[in-house]
Amino acid sequence: MTRRFSAPYQSEPVSSLASWARNLAIFSVVAVVVSILIVRFGFLEMKPALATLFGALACAGLSILVGFAAFAAIWQNGSRGMSRILLALLIDAVVLAYPVYLAVQYRKLPPIHDITTDPIDPPRFEALAPLRTGDGTNPAVYAGLYSAEQQRRAYPDIDTVELDVPAQRAFDIAKRIVAKRKWLVIDEREPQPPRRLGRIEAVARTPIMGFREDVSIRVTPDGDGSRVDIRSASRYFESDLGSNAARISKLIDEINTAADAAELKPVKKPVVPVKPAPKVVKK
Repeated sequence: MTRRFSAPYQSEPVSSLASWARNLAIFSVVAVVVSILIVRFGFLEMKPALATLFGALACAGLSILVGFAAFAAIWQNGSRGMSRILLALLIDAVVLAYPVYLAVQYRKLPPIHDITTDPIDPPRFEALAPLRTGDGTNPAVYAGLYSAEQQRRAYPDIDTVELDVPAQRAFDIAKRIVAKRKWLVIDEREPQPPRRLGRIEAVARTPIMGFREDVSIRVTPDGDGSRVDIRSASRYFESDLGSNAARISKLIDEINTAADAAELKPVKKPVVPVKPAPKVVKK
């Protein structure tokens, strides 16, 4: 008698919704990377770059919704695709984690973009002023007393740096820190007579997107010591989400640390050559 074998096992099909969820998640990652490159290298204006970024975030959100729909479909008809759903949700979480954090910061922090250690007489943007005249850019003029009051409430520790080192040394310290941070220096003027004020104007970038934020550092002689005032302002957006205050706080700490080290460093005295004793000639 001939033995019959059953038909080969037919595996369940993969859920098309699970595949769509995964594909949307991957596309969102690619779109985020493209938007970052657009901003950092200036391929397009700010608005198209932001449109690309928000489109990428929307794709990540849509991927989550499609992933939930795929999970419900798999639960009902027993199709495959759970691994694709889990991969999609993992990618979406990575893409959306930082924007969600920024959204929380936006609700928590005041909507200001211009932070300074001296709200009464803030350091000016002179060389940087022409860079803040384009469409959608914030003006070079200080934001005003309303911004100063909001800053005082949110960041009470930001204040003028008072040092016990001369203005020239304070300027050198600030210049060295700016170079270490690899900011783009637009202008620098040393505190030499008859111009007693030292000034550094530079462009910093935010860590991920690379948005430009302008920095002005002013060094003023104060008796035997000096005073350092800092201003950091976003070139775009009404709210900086705390980035300028964080930059100034770190800069203040680094200046104080470097000034303390410079003050404690012993001054090398010039070595005076010792003249040999004159030879006595015996007669």
